[in-house]
Amino acid sequence: MRLRLTKSKPDRLLDTVGDSFGALSGVSRSKLLKASLIAGGVAAVTAGSAAISSIRRRAEGRDS
Repeated sequence: MRLRLTKSKPDRLLDTVGDSFGALSGVSRSKLLKASLIAGGVAAVTAGSAAISSIRRRAEGRDS
């Protein structure tokens, strides 16, 4: 009896998306991973900036 090697959900998602994009434009899994890390970083910086702006607005509202 052979054991099935299963992939985690993120690995399966990357494979599926990579296969879809690979068929269209030759995007490899490593490029897809790098692009997702960059997009995640940009989203984190944007969220942090919005949080800081919100805190500043609240502080300015109390001072008035």
